[in-house]
Amino acid sequence: MFKIAINLYKYRELIAALTWKNIVVRYKQAYLGILWAVLKPVLLTLVFTLVKSFVGIETDNFPYPLITFAALMPWVFFQESVSEGVNSVTSNASLIKKIYFPREVFPLTAMVTKLVELFISFGILAAMMFYYKVMPSIYALWLPAFILYAMVVALTISFFGAAMNVYYRDIGQAIPIAMSLLMYATPVIYPLSLVQKKLLVEQAAGIWSEKLYTLYTLNPLVGIIDGFQRTLIKGIMPDFHALYPGLILTLCILPFSYWFFKRAESWFADVI
Repeated sequence: MFKIAINLYKYRELIAALTWKNIVVRYKQAYLGILWAVLKPVLLTLVFTLVKSFVGIETDNFPYPLITFAALMPWVFFQESVSEGVNSVTSNASLIKKIYFPREVFPLTAMVTKLVELFISFGILAAMMFYYKVMPSIYALWLPAFILYAMVVALTISFFGAAMNVYYRDIGQAIPIAMSLLMYATPVIYPLSLVQKKLLVEQAAGIWSEKLYTLYTLNPLVGIIDGFQRTLIKGIMPDFHALYPGLILTLCILPFSYWFFKRAESWFADVI
C-alpha cells in the first residue's frame, strides 16, 4: 500500500493527464457532458424506488430515494472503477509498447476518473438532502475514510483482474456479470438493518444465522455502503462490526494482488 501511494505521488502529473484525457474523450460531443456521470445512479434510484412501492422495504423512516442514492454512489464508483480498471492495461496497449512507466498507473487512472464522477454525484445528493430536509451531522467527517476504503477495495480487484485480463480476455467480459450479481449481495436495494434483523434478531437461518452474517460482511461494500448511509443520512456512528471483516480481508488480499500485478507486468508488452 505504501509503494502504491509513492507511485501515486511520483506519477501524479501523468495520472492527472490520463484522467483528463479519459474525461474529455468520454464526454466529447455529448450534449449533457459530464452530467452523464450521474445519470446511472439517478436512473437506478428511480427504478428501485418504483420497485419499493410494490415490495415493502424498511428504511427506518428515512426517505427511500435518499437512502438508495447514498448507497448507489459508492457502489457505482466501485463497480465502474473495477470494470475499467480490469480493462485499463489492454485498452492502453499502444502506450505500453512505446514507453515504460509503472503499469499500475492505468488502474489508478481508471479509479481517479471515477473519483471525479463520484464527487459530481455529491452535488445531486446535497440537493436531495435539501429537498428532504435532512442535514448532515458531525459523523459526516467519516466520509473521506469510507471513500479511501472504497478506493483500496477497487484497486485490490483491479490490480489482479488487470493482470489476468492481459492473458485471459474472458476476465474483462466476466467482470460486468460478476458485478451485477454482487450487487444483490450488497445492501444497495435494501438496507443492512434488514439483513441484521433477519439474521441476528429473528435468526432466520437457525444456528447458521450468525455465521451467514459474518460471511455477508466479508463483502467490503457492505460496510462502505452502510457507512455512507449512517454517517451522511442517518447522522449516526458507523457500524464497526459490519466494517471489520471486509476491511481485514481487503488488507490481506491487497499485497498479494499488487505483487501479482508487478510480477506479471514484465510480459505485458509481449503478450498484448
